[in-house]
Amino acid sequence: MPESWTLYLFIPGIILLIKGADWLVDGSSSIASKMGISQLVIGLTFVAFGTSAPELAVSTLASISGNSGVAMGNILGSNIANILFILGTAAVIYPLKVEKNTAFREIPFSMLAALVLAILVNDVLIDGASVAELTRSDGLIMLSIFAIFLYYVFSIAKNSNVEQEQMADLSTFRSVLYIIAGIVGLTYGGHLIVDSAVLMAEAWGLSQRVIGLTVVAIGTSLPELATSAVAAYKKNTDIAIGNVVGSNIFNIFWVLGISATIRPLPGEAGVNLDIGLVLLSSALLMGLLFFRKKHMLNRGHGILFLLLYFTYLGALVVLR
Repeated sequence: MPESWTLYLFIPGIILLIKGADWLVDGSSSIASKMGISQLVIGLTFVAFGTSAPELAVSTLASISGNSGVAMGNILGSNIANILFILGTAAVIYPLKVEKNTAFREIPFSMLAALVLAILVNDVLIDGASVAELTRSDGLIMLSIFAIFLYYVFSIAKNSNVEQEQMADLSTFRSVLYIIAGIVGLTYGGHLIVDSAVLMAEAWGLSQRVIGLTVVAIGTSLPELATSAVAAYKKNTDIAIGNVVGSNIFNIFWVLGISATIRPLPGEAGVNLDIGLVLLSSALLMGLLFFRKKHMLNRGHGILFLLLYFTYLGALVVLR
């Protein structure tokens, strides 16, 4: 396909992402208000499921086709982008104040996800195995941990007594339609953008790992970017950050768990550096929220996150 044709995929994809994010935030916020569930829980479940759909589709298809570099790089690159790029952008739009539990529980859980992945994929270093890979049994372990996480989140929902903010006033039926339309728009828009981006990346001769960590990761993270940016603009800050933290947990335990269960994923050279950056960015996020009484990411933090992310992208391109 000529490179010029990729624009015909990219532009509609952007439109679908933005509108889909708008519908998803409105619908999920309305449902949260009606059910007495905190915005954080909605962000960690419905919104995170919807915005992780592109990562699931891309990594699953990559696993089936044997493109392990794309499958693994997509998830690790997306998690890095979620924290540094997306939360950085959202914090610049509007300072992100989060519930105390997010700093003390959900963010450490996302760090645990990266740590578990590091342990499971390092068979050579830990067991002296000849090959480092995520096996099917590793995938099942990750899915089991994910099930525990879901139980924990819904326990929060059951016992939540968080004061509710003013949200979109929609009927239940319309709220559900908004959520469905938002997920469809996000998923299909993400696919259009990833397809066009991969075509351009391959034309430029980038490696599979770099494609997964950059072009594909950014493309599949655009739903999270659109959702968190819209949520920040509407001052639904718990959805903005809950969406990112929940998506990072989903990406590793759910998406990689499913991908590895379908077909074992070899750990390519450099994967430990990528996992290390996921851990470092998570630690930076937790540190800024944990040691500050207001539990807030301000615009200065957002700018710092963006600078770190673009430095990371530059290093990937230079060291490819």
